[in-house]
Amino acid sequence: MWKFFVLSAVGIFMFFVPVTIGGRSSIPLDHVVSWLRESIPSVLPWYALVLIAAGAAYPWLSGTWRRDTTTTVFSVLRVLGLVVGVMLVFGVGPSWLFEDDMGPFLLNALVIPVGLLVPIGAVFLALLVGYGLMELIGVLVRPVMVPLFRTPGRSAIDAVASFVGSYSLALLITNRVYLEGKYHRREAMTIATGFSTVSATFMIVVASALDLMAHWTVYFWSTLAITFLVTAVTVRIWPLRSEPAEYAPGSTPQPETDPEGPRLQTAWRAARSTVAADPGVGRTVLATFKDGLLMAMAILPSILSVGLIGLVLAKYTPLFDWMGYLFYPITWALQIPEPLLVAKAAALGISEMFLPAALVTDSVASVRFVVAVVCVSQVIFFSAMVPSLLGTQIPVSIPRLLAIWFVRVALSLVLAIPLAIWIF
Repeated sequence: MWKFFVLSAVGIFMFFVPVTIGGRSSIPLDHVVSWLRESIPSVLPWYALVLIAAGAAYPWLSGTWRRDTTTTVFSVLRVLGLVVGVMLVFGVGPSWLFEDDMGPFLLNALVIPVGLLVPIGAVFLALLVGYGLMELIGVLVRPVMVPLFRTPGRSAIDAVASFVGSYSLALLITNRVYLEGKYHRREAMTIATGFSTVSATFMIVVASALDLMAHWTVYFWSTLAITFLVTAVTVRIWPLRSEPAEYAPGSTPQPETDPEGPRLQTAWRAARSTVAADPGVGRTVLATFKDGLLMAMAILPSILSVGLIGLVLAKYTPLFDWMGYLFYPITWALQIPEPLLVAKAAALGISEMFLPAALVTDSVASVRFVVAVVCVSQVIFFSAMVPSLLGTQIPVSIPRLLAIWFVRVALSLVLAIPLAIWIF
């Protein structure tokens, strides 16, 4: 059982323990990625381009592009992402592509960090989820997770990984556990769309941009509570409620069961069983690293294509202004200042979660607070989270994703606006 204690402790340290280095506090995994970005900045665009090219070619060479309509569409979009990536790395293309908030933003703020974070994170992910920790915690917190979120106790690891790490890492965990038969499809979709939000580190970026750091503690805990409250509601209504309880093809279903006997003893037995089944640290790490590399290959070209389409629509068309009217009745009825602006900002989040913040920087504190909360609690956005989800083997329906996004934004507004008015 030394593996349980030592390897799980290494995984916990890398994912969950904030460390201050050079005046910057973040998890060690993020520090590793930052160090690489600072050490070899000229190499990273080429590294990203290699992953993008491999990701664009993979569905066509493997034949998976024929699987269903969604896969076919995104296989084509990956090729478009490769074209965009080549233009950005080689510096050729239309001038609008090279504006700071378009191509360079996608490449430097999303593609390169995710391209490093997912494969490197996969190495330590093997230590975090492969040696009994997830089973131990799953048994212990099952009485909370099942009645609240209708997900297994082990999904608590996913929820924490999102807030201290990244949605891409949380989705990597979800995908791995789904393929092992420990989540069925409805549970995997609930976890992916309910817990896999941006990290606390990125929430600091949002709070700083909107001058909310003086209220950081209130903002953080409010966002955490609202995100999970919204998830508790969405699992009980369409479309999540109607997702089938099917396990991954070829997997052996391993649903959680209520413990027989003392809960702690059952948790310890579950952890021991997992460690006993370990094929070897090297094999476990290599298998998870391969999964991470394949996921990064799937995500990166989609970020460039889907993300760019979203940013172009947001900047050059009135689409999101029109979509804002979907939420205007809520913002007007709850009497938030500038209700139409808040509604438009809420709609804009579907393209890229940071864009709503840019829209309300000069607004009153209550408006800034509401937008800062909603852009995190919405979870779903097309510049990065959706491509990351589509990079997994979890079956995804884009219309259902949009329906989940709409419900999450509407509920987030209903919860955040009264709180903001009360605080400010």
